[in-house]
Amino acid sequence: MDIKQHINIVWLKRDLRLQDHLPFHLAEQEPLPYLIMFAFEPSVMHYPDTSLRHLQFQYQSIVQLNKKLSTFQKQVIIFQAELVPILEEINKQFHIKTIFSYQESGIQLTYERDKKVASYCKNEGIIWTECQRDGVVRGIKNRESWDKNWFVAMHSPLLINSYKISETLPFKNPYPLETKLQKQLEEYPAQFQPAGADYAIKYLKSFVNDRGKNYSKHISKPLESRLSCGRISPYISWGNLSVKQAYLYVLDQAQTSTYKWAFSNFLTRLKWHCHFIQKFEMECSYETQCVNSGYEALNHTKNEYYISAWKRGETGFPLVDACMKCLEKTGWINFRMRAMVVSFFCHHLDQDWRNGVYHLAQLFLDYEPGIHYPQFQMQAGTTGINIIRIYNPVKQSLEHDPKGIFIKQWLPQLSQVSEKYIHQPELMPLLEQQLCGVIIGEHYPKPIIELESAAKGARDKIWGNKKTDVVKKEINKIIKKHTRNKTKININKADNKLI
Repeated sequence: MDIKQHINIVWLKRDLRLQDHLPFHLAEQEPLPYLIMFAFEPSVMHYPDTSLRHLQFQYQSIVQLNKKLSTFQKQVIIFQAELVPILEEINKQFHIKTIFSYQESGIQLTYERDKKVASYCKNEGIIWTECQRDGVVRGIKNRESWDKNWFVAMHSPLLINSYKISETLPFKNPYPLETKLQKQLEEYPAQFQPAGADYAIKYLKSFVNDRGKNYSKHISKPLESRLSCGRISPYISWGNLSVKQAYLYVLDQAQTSTYKWAFSNFLTRLKWHCHFIQKFEMECSYETQCVNSGYEALNHTKNEYYISAWKRGETGFPLVDACMKCLEKTGWINFRMRAMVVSFFCHHLDQDWRNGVYHLAQLFLDYEPGIHYPQFQMQAGTTGINIIRIYNPVKQSLEHDPKGIFIKQWLPQLSQVSEKYIHQPELMPLLEQQLCGVIIGEHYPKPIIELESAAKGARDKIWGNKKTDVVKKEINKIIKKHTRNKTKININKADNKLI
């Protein structure tokens, strides 16, 4: 006689929170007890887009969840194994009836993982209920009505989760975290934003209460944006906060705010966030293939010296190098600086975007596949439908860090360089180099390329390719698939509607 206990499962992925969480809500409505699981999957951990900082952020988020869940005699059980073996082991100790989870708009690797899970569930008679995430719709063929449906999703009521005290399931974890990994996960660097839903709410509130007043003014500034931007991107990426939670909170607070324009811009970018994830949901091949296949014909000679200098922040272009150093240490720079370092890599250094895309994925604490790959390609100029922007790093430096404060913070060897030369220190006379204690070529590298000629070569190359028949043909296909009716976000004080 089979006397194994019947249970359900809540499988957490990029949704590490307790509120506005549909899988938790559905599990709480069922009479069966449920096990909460999170897996550090070796295949994912060892994939080139993943870094220790991602794993640490997830782990620290779960630690915070478990403190709250302990009140209800629940906990997130952490596994270190692939999903199907985990489910097999759970099913040996219990009978799994239903798995509740969110859909994941991830890379091909996680999609293949999900197909294996679906096959296992089908064979074992397990119901797998997947919930839609942040207005992103699986399986659509084009973007007609997507904007309208997204707004409907964002304006539906927030789900207020409640939890019951439940029986403790007598479960033995056959795949616990390895001791070495657990120690690494516990040693979370103080330079990174703290993980967890509590901190997500704090950042959101401080943005609305004060920091956001200069959002639009400082959004492109590498230094000032660190304070004035929302800074909730890691919490959105790892699901400490849902897009709807952020959207409705800012929309509500904006009604009585004097910073309506700034908050309207912020809300627009939340929508863009989902727009790009929807694009990737429909075409996860963008991780490895050009959005416009016509750009596969572009020839790039892989230059390991250039690539290594870019990664290390030793290109001889101060703003580029400062951004790379800042990313390495903190995991965050603003959008314009991200666009600039990608543009510099792909255009000035003439490197294939695929040779830099995983490095930045590892550095970004807020790495989100659906944002990362389409955005990277947009700056690389391989979509065919976006304006090709070749950012001049000296011009960007002069405009957005005119006194070199950000540069000097992250390149301390240039701290004594005058404002006149901080953007192009290689122009300093030797005597001045000696006086400020930095010899170019010794303490700080000379520029590894000649900027103007590199930019001209990039323009000629990419614009020449854009005129080819195959690129033009692909542009029409992309527009047909991803064009949608654009709806402008506007804040109306009287009725709180979007018009």
